[in-house]
Amino acid sequence: MDKTLEKALGRWLKSQKSACGVYLNLTVLFGVLTGFALVAQAYLLASMLHGLIIENLPRAAFTNEFIALVAVIVLRALLAYGRERISFRAGMLLRSHIRQSVLDKLVELGPVFIKGRPAGSWASIVLEQVEDLHDFYAKYLPQMMLAGFIPLTILAVVFPINWAAGIILLGTAPLIPLFMILVGMGAADANRKNFGALSRLSGHFMDRLRGMSTLRLFNVGEREQSAIETASEEFRSRTMAVLRMAFLSSAVLEFFAAVSIAVLAVYFGFSFLDHLDFGHYGAGMTLFIGLFVLILAPEFYQPLRDMGTHYHAKAQAIGAAEALMALLNHQEDKPVEASRVPFSSEAPLSIKLQEVEVLSPDGQVLLGPLTAELTSGEQLAIVGPSGAGKTSLLNMLLGFLDYRGSVLVNGQELSSLERGSYRTHLAWLGQEPQLFHGSIRDNVAMGKPLSDEHIFSLLDRAHIGEFVRTQPLGLAHPIGEQSSGVSVGQAQRLCLARALGQSAKLFVLDEPTASLDSHSEAAVMQALKDARQGATSVLVTHRLDALEDVDKIWVLDGGRLVQQGDYRTLMDQPGLFRDLCHRREEA
Repeated sequence: MDKTLEKALGRWLKSQKSACGVYLNLTVLFGVLTGFALVAQAYLLASMLHGLIIENLPRAAFTNEFIALVAVIVLRALLAYGRERISFRAGMLLRSHIRQSVLDKLVELGPVFIKGRPAGSWASIVLEQVEDLHDFYAKYLPQMMLAGFIPLTILAVVFPINWAAGIILLGTAPLIPLFMILVGMGAADANRKNFGALSRLSGHFMDRLRGMSTLRLFNVGEREQSAIETASEEFRSRTMAVLRMAFLSSAVLEFFAAVSIAVLAVYFGFSFLDHLDFGHYGAGMTLFIGLFVLILAPEFYQPLRDMGTHYHAKAQAIGAAEALMALLNHQEDKPVEASRVPFSSEAPLSIKLQEVEVLSPDGQVLLGPLTAELTSGEQLAIVGPSGAGKTSLLNMLLGFLDYRGSVLVNGQELSSLERGSYRTHLAWLGQEPQLFHGSIRDNVAMGKPLSDEHIFSLLDRAHIGEFVRTQPLGLAHPIGEQSSGVSVGQAQRLCLARALGQSAKLFVLDEPTASLDSHSEAAVMQALKDARQGATSVLVTHRLDALEDVDKIWVLDGGRLVQQGDYRTLMDQPGLFRDLCHRREEA
């Protein structure tokens, strides 16, 4: 991974730590108190052993020290328990914050941006990659602070009693972080590649799972199975590479910590045998000094070893942060929602386009320039061949695609409007009905406190009320994932009932009768005709024979507005619209 990118990701991760609240500081505080407690424990233990072995004092003389030692041990256990609980809380708050930020960003960017990647890859970002940030905040960041404080505290109590032991500790301490850095240099890149493989596998598997029936129909199941096996093998190999890094770093840290403690033990051993005579400030080497320092020595290296153990959490977090930072920082130069103007309207919306070019999420021109106008209360139909830009135009009107030029909604520039208040005046119905797991009541009311009578009135207007009344559970009739429990036509009419409950001033309809049988299509079209009375509507459709009643038709071709007018005007003049109608008749 590029060092500049890695540093940027590290800064971004640290900038998010405020989401942990006070818990991150409490984790560090508990670690600091644990450091003081272990010094007290070493002092009490060394004092008791020195008195019992060297001074030959009776055990009763150390009753108070023994009670204090037990209390310190219990205190350390409580501090360790509290630290684990608090650090988990810090990580949990961070994960909740990041996950909510990701979901809010996806809502802001809209369905056009989301459809640019497979659903499985978004699931990987929202679930796995956010989860992999936990240890960075719960363990690595607090350990970074403790890795400096606890060794310095131990050095502060060791140097006054034996400068040679202090020098040995001070001299060997850098070996652990040095080799930790050397081993961990490739860990972030390995984790980043692992997340990329996981994202591809998730997206690949989800897409194939959704299209299982189609794959069976065309007898290509074995080929896709082989492709999934290949993606799974890539993910397996990259996961093993990450694990090799983690185990290698742990082994290296343990080795150098053991070597450092051994050097210290050799120094004290030779000092007790009178082969070495320095470091004790002329006061002589005592058992208390040797035991005190040797008991503290593992604790001196432990914070550094823990930091090395948690170093892979940093590498894992950096690997996960790349996609998260890119998503959350996407389009940061755009005006923030707080700077937009709230929108309200009692009348049907009017729309005026002036030299408008609709842009894709990556800034490419999808269609335009367009200059046209839709007055308040008019019924507009947008037609044209596939790929002409009809859906892109609708997504721009919904606020999901950016544009150049001027789009005036009731005289106000669309880009300056607060999206939330603007969209409360819209009702959208697409070619793929979107129902959620729950009941019919849940799907129609969408969290609003609507009475059963009101919901049934909406269902009746959508020509689906009779079906609901015949169900044993009525409005509590369950809807499963992917609209299971109702037919496509029924799902479309339920979505229409939901849209009718919004009291919209602009209906945006994208092929609302696609994939419906003739009976369902007639019911939906009649419901739409009734619903659009007293509101402006924009309809994208390929059913040209049903456009005689609309007020205006825009004909798009190759991203350009090539014709506009009512049905009879366009049929009387040569052009794309009449050609499309003739093709429909011949078909």
